[in-house]
Amino acid sequence: MSAPTEATTERSLAVLKRFNFFLYGTIAILTSFFPLYFQEIGLSKIEIGMVMAAGPFISIFANPFWGYWSDRLQNVRRILVILLIGNLLATIVVFQLREYALIFAMMVVFFFFNSPTFSQSNSLILNAIENTGHKFGAFRLWGSLGWAIIAVLAGPVLSWMGLVNLWMLYGAMMLVSLAFTVGLPRGNVSSKPRSEKMSYWKVMVTSRIFFAFVLLGVLISVPNSINQTFVSLYIANLGGSESLIGWSVFLSAIFEVPVFLLLDRYLKKSTSAMFGCLIVISVLFTLRWLLMSAVGGPVHIVLIQIMHCITFGGYYYVGTSLSAVLIPGEYRATGQAIYALTWGGISGIVAGLVGGWMFDYLGPRPMYEIGATLSAVGALGFLAIWLRVRRPSEPAREKPA
Repeated sequence: MSAPTEATTERSLAVLKRFNFFLYGTIAILTSFFPLYFQEIGLSKIEIGMVMAAGPFISIFANPFWGYWSDRLQNVRRILVILLIGNLLATIVVFQLREYALIFAMMVVFFFFNSPTFSQSNSLILNAIENTGHKFGAFRLWGSLGWAIIAVLAGPVLSWMGLVNLWMLYGAMMLVSLAFTVGLPRGNVSSKPRSEKMSYWKVMVTSRIFFAFVLLGVLISVPNSINQTFVSLYIANLGGSESLIGWSVFLSAIFEVPVFLLLDRYLKKSTSAMFGCLIVISVLFTLRWLLMSAVGGPVHIVLIQIMHCITFGGYYYVGTSLSAVLIPGEYRATGQAIYALTWGGISGIVAGLVGGWMFDYLGPRPMYEIGATLSAVGALGFLAIWLRVRRPSEPAREKPA
């Protein structure tokens, strides 16, 4: 098979940007309004938390499963198509159900297809721009634009349609996302002989730096997952409308664009520089949750959400880049899947179960104060790693024993 021409490659990369715009925007609709929809049909906050915790739980198995098949097939695009089709079909069924047990069971199926979507999208970007002059942030920022713009437009649309018709809007947008999979790059990387691949799990397990990075990421991501799950309910409880929730999502995502561009330009691809960035980001997370614990109205929450671009956006970018440095390229899809577990796995389970209980029985203010404490502990952990890796004798990637 002949190699793709430069013009074909550029066309497929342009399609990749549009795909990210609609993919992230489509999932933003569900992420932002699913808790409100479940509240609308009569679920309690604890039940909502348990339903949303099903996603992180199943992602512990779904991310490595789909990451393995991406690496084995050397075709991330095909995996993404399967994930989006499964996502769409499961969503249609969920919105027809009203019994809690059936909703929970079907949401498990939905999350099996939905939770690996972003990690596989990241793998597709990283593989497609391998050995080119393109930067990751220039593609990922299109996801932030889609998340911001489509979410803010969805607010007034859902106010008009009603939350019970959320599935219609989501289904239409998912079909658009699927249409843009036509023309995507395949997303394969050069494959090493199978004898070398046998050491993959050994590399993963014996990389103490990567292992510590993932563990500390759980501490940082637990309060972020709690906020993502319950911020729309927090705004609604303080008197905010669906449109205000849409603006909250818009402001939290739109400023990720300059953050990604600045990181593309100035972030040094060294473990020392990237762990230094994670320290700063973790401190800002701590400040963000302290501010959320002291809000006086829904507008205050919307304004504080602007910090999301630096905190989550910065951590997402730096963490993705750091995983690419610490994990060999031929295992990138699985490495990104494991990194995704930081944000959608164990931390998400804790956020859904414990977050729902804290929201109901402690209230949102103590919930955010606890989140600030966890972020502060994470910052100290990253400081300890930074003090170690900045030594000249510390290798950028640990070798297997």
